[in-house]
Parts: sequence; structure tokens; C-alpha cells
Amino acid sequence: MHATCAIAVMAKAPRAGRCKTRLVPPLRPEQAALLSAAFLRDVTENIALAARAQDIAGYIAYAPRGLEHLFDGHLAAGTSRILADGSIAMPDAVQNFGRCLLHAIDTLLAQHHAAAIVLNSDSPNLPTEYLEQAAAILAQPGDRAVIGPAVDGGYYLLGLKTPHARMFEDIVWSTGTVAETTIRRAGEIGLDIVALPTWYDVDDAASLARLFEDFAQPAGGAYHAPATRACLAALNLHGPAALKEQAW
Repeated sequence: MHATCAIAVMAKAPRAGRCKTRLVPPLRPEQAALLSAAFLRDVTENIALAARAQDIAGYIAYAPRGLEHLFDGHLAAGTSRILADGSIAMPDAVQNFGRCLLHAIDTLLAQHHAAAIVLNSDSPNLPTEYLEQAAAILAQPGDRAVIGPAVDGGYYLLGLKTPHARMFEDIVWSTGTVAETTIRRAGEIGLDIVALPTWYDVDDAASLARLFEDFAQPAGGAYHAPATRACLAALNLHGPAALKEQAW
């Protein structure tokens, strides 16, 4: 039996110097790797929590081939793993990270899930409600898409019921126009697309400072992110000031 909706985290193995590089500095490479592992734990546990309310299966989508063992011990129980290195056949206009995203979507739908969502690994405190809403939107009759816009102009989540390659064509990745362009692509092919509330990625010093600020306040609907909180405490990082105090 397959869950109606599959959610796959686009994940890098938590290796020092190879992940969360935009957080180095203020973090050291080994600290960034530990934080990356904590993010993976929280994001996959968040998916598992959403699965209590919606028919959801959790995955990570990783690349390159052969690194799946590096995620051992960093994922919620029951999280499956799929390769998403962009190696499958697809239009030439789908390039760079878009190839990995489309690969993940195509693989999940080929495994007989009715809908597939790709999710970033940079939002450890994303409200669980947003994942539940995304699955519920995709469960409605008819072809449709759902997008979770990010503060930086990208998106933290994209869900589809059909692997529409046009959604990933001619996108200038890692820019502030990604979400806008993706929504425009949906209009070009006549695909209904629903936008979730905006959220933020934690991928640089400014967004890490925002995470500290959010952790200091009542949750307000955000996921509690216990693994991330524990990691920051273990690293003796208790707020933005602690980042500035680190000696390199």
C-alpha cells in the first residue's frame, strides 16, 4: 500500500565542508555539518508528524549515488531514500537543480503515489500545518500544484500530481525569481497552483539569526525543532551574539 502523497526532502549528506557552506562562517565546517544533520532529523520528523493527519509517506531524495549510508541515524523512523541526481531522461531546458527536483518528482509518482512533494532541508521549524495543507490540496480532484514560497524568492516546497517538466524549465536557480517564475510556468500550461504561506530557509548568517529569534519566542504554530535546538545548545550557540564570538 502506498500513501496518497509522498514528501521527499532534497538532502545533502551531512559532511563537513560539503553542506551548509553558506553558514561557514559564522559556523565552522564541522559545526555546519552537525547542524545539517539536526535539520534533517527535524524535517523528517516533521513529515512523520504531518502523516498523522494526512496520508503521507516520507522520503529523502539524495545525490550523488552511493551516499545513502551517510544518512544513517539522521532520519525519522520509516523515512525511505530515493536517488535524485538528475540522471533520468528529461528536456534539455531542465538544468542544474531542476533536474534533481524533476527526478525526485518522477520517481515518487512512478512508485504509485498520487501526489509528490519536494521539500527543502533548510526549514527545521516549518509549521507542520503547511505540510498537511499541501497534502490536502493535492488530494483534491483534478490536476493541480502547490507551492510554498520562501522569503528569499525561492520556494521551500513544490507539489505536483503529474511530472510537468515545464515547471522546471528555464529557471535561474538560487535567485529571487524562482517562485515567481515557477508560478508563471504553471499558468503557461494551464495548471492550477495554490500558494501556501511564505516561510524562510536557514542557509546563511542572517536567517540563522532569525531562527535564534524565533526559538526565543513562543512557537506560534512553528514546529518545535527539538534536534536543531539540542544541536545549537551542544555547540554552545545560544543566539546571534554567540556566532560573532566564535574565533576562527
